[in-house]
Amino acid sequence: MGAVQEKILLNMKRSYKFYLLTLFSVILLFSTGSCSKSPFSKNRNISSATGWNIQPLNSKKSGFKYNTNFKGQETPPNMVLVEGGTYTKGKVQDDPMRDWNNSANQQHVQSFYMDATEVTNLMYNEYLDWLKKNFPPEESQYRDIYTNALPDTLVWRNKLGYGEDMVNNYLRHPAYANYPVVGVSWVQAYEFSEWRSDRYQELILEREGYLARDAKVDSVNSKSTFSLDTYVLNPNSTYGGNDNVRRGKASRTPDSIAPKAANRATGYITPKFRLPTESEWEYAALGLGEVREFNNYKGRKKYPWQGPYTRTGKRKNLGDQLANFKNSDGDYGGIAGWSDDGAAITNEVGSYDQNSFGLYDMAGNVAEWVADVYRPIVDDEFNDFNYFRGNDYKKFKIGEDGKAKVATEAIYETLSNGKKIAVTLPGELEMTELEDSDVRYRTQFDKGYNVNFRDGDYLSSRNFKPEDRRYSRADEEKGETRMMYKSPSYNDADETNDEFDYDADPTLTTLINDQARVYKGGSWKDRAYWLDPAQRRFYPQDQATDFIGFRNAMSRLGSPTFTDKKSRN
Repeated sequence: MGAVQEKILLNMKRSYKFYLLTLFSVILLFSTGSCSKSPFSKNRNISSATGWNIQPLNSKKSGFKYNTNFKGQETPPNMVLVEGGTYTKGKVQDDPMRDWNNSANQQHVQSFYMDATEVTNLMYNEYLDWLKKNFPPEESQYRDIYTNALPDTLVWRNKLGYGEDMVNNYLRHPAYANYPVVGVSWVQAYEFSEWRSDRYQELILEREGYLARDAKVDSVNSKSTFSLDTYVLNPNSTYGGNDNVRRGKASRTPDSIAPKAANRATGYITPKFRLPTESEWEYAALGLGEVREFNNYKGRKKYPWQGPYTRTGKRKNLGDQLANFKNSDGDYGGIAGWSDDGAAITNEVGSYDQNSFGLYDMAGNVAEWVADVYRPIVDDEFNDFNYFRGNDYKKFKIGEDGKAKVATEAIYETLSNGKKIAVTLPGELEMTELEDSDVRYRTQFDKGYNVNFRDGDYLSSRNFKPEDRRYSRADEEKGETRMMYKSPSYNDADETNDEFDYDADPTLTTLINDQARVYKGGSWKDRAYWLDPAQRRFYPQDQATDFIGFRNAMSRLGSPTFTDKKSRN
C-alpha cells in the first residue's frame, strides 16, 4: 500500500471516530436535556417530602396511608371520555330567527365524561323502582317522593291529535325500553342524577370492600339509605348507622387490617353524575376532531356529523337522514317503504351514527336539558373557561355534635306548578345558605347565589345605587331580576292552601327568569334548523314536554386524556 493510500485510510478512520463521538454527544444531550427525568422518586411508596414510607391503605403498620397505586379514573357505565379543548361557542352561521342569543365567542372546557346516549326509559324505570321499594307511596309521608319523580306521560296528548297509546305505554312498555325518556322536567333530571351518583358510588365501594356485599340491595329501606355526601362527611350515619354494612370486610377480618371508611384520598370516591353545562354539551355535540389538523381547526361544522347536509352520501343507505327530525310540514319520517329517518316520534337510542367523540343522537331524537340558567347573552368577557351560569353555592348544615347533619325526614320544595319535589331524602345531608363569614375577604365570589351575576343582580341593574351594596338573596329575587326581565312570579302555596297566586300583570314582557333553563339540540318535532349544536332555547325548569330528554355528564379528574402523550415540541 502506498503512502498516499495509507494517509487517506488514516483520515477516514479519524473522521469515523469523530462521527461516532459527535453522534454519542448528541444522543447524550437529548437524553439528559429534552427528555428530563421525573422529579419524583421512582418508588411511589417513598415520600418526596420527608423520605418516609407511605403505607398502603390496608397496611397493618401505622403512618401516613395513601393510594399510591391509583391507575386513573375509570369510565362510568354508558359513558365516553370527551377530551377537553378550545372551540368557538355560538353561531357563526346566518341567524334567520334574528334572536342573536348566542353570539360567537371563544371558550375552553375541561375533559369530562358524557353518556353515549340519552337516558332511556329503562334507566329511568330503574330509578322509579328504587324509589317505590324504599319509599313506598302507600305511606303518606313518602307519597310525594315517588309520585313527583314520575314523568308526565300526559305530554303526549294533543287537542287535535291522537296520542293515548303513547300516554299509556311509552314509559313502561318494553317496546320503548331503549327509547329516550321524555316528560321529565329539569328538576326531575337533576334529582335522577343525584340518585345515579349514589348508586354508582355504592357499586365502587362494595367492589373495593368498603361495603358489605349486596348491601345496596339487601340493607336499604326508608330508614337505611346510602348517600355519597353522607358517606364522605359523616360515614357512621350511612345505612342508618349500621356498622356491619358500612365496614364491609371488617366483619370478617381483624380490626388492624379492616378497611376504614373510604375518603377522597383513597381514589374510590367518584365525582357526581350531573347535567352537562351548555358549553360542555355544545362542544361535545360538535365533535370537532373531524376538522382538526394539528393545533388548528380547518373549518366550522354545522352539524354533529361532517358536511353541510342532513342526508348520508354512503352507498349502503344513500339518501337516509342522519338524524331524527321533522323534515317538513306533515313529514316526520318519509313515505311508507322509504322511511328516511326510521321514526315518526322518538327513535331507539344509538340508531344513527355516532360523532367523533363516540356520542349518539347529539342532533335530533330529543332535545336535551343542560345545567345552565338561560340568559340571552353569554358573558365571555368575564369568563371563557368552563363557562356556566347557575352557581348557587350552599354548605352542609352542621349539627350540635359538630358533624354534618343527616336528614331523618324528606325535605320538599314546592314548584310553581304545584308539585312538591323531594330535594333531600332521608339519609342525605341537609343544606343551608352561606353566611358572611364564608365569603369574607374572598375575591372570586362574594355571595352564594350567583345566577344573576352581571345580568340581573343589583350590580347590573339600571336602578343600582351605591348605597344598596348590602343586599340579601331575598331582596334580589323580589326586585332586581323581575325589574330587568319583567317576568311573572309565582307565590308558593302553603300547607293549608293549594291555590297558587299567578301574577296576572299585563305589562309582563318575557318568560325569562331564574327558573328558565337552557335546552339544546333539535328533536323529532323540530326542523333541521335546530339541529345545529349552537342553537339554544329555554323552558321552565319545573315543566316537561314530549320532545325534551337529557343525558348525564361527569367531570374527569387528573389527566385530560387516556393517552400518555409525550412533549409537544
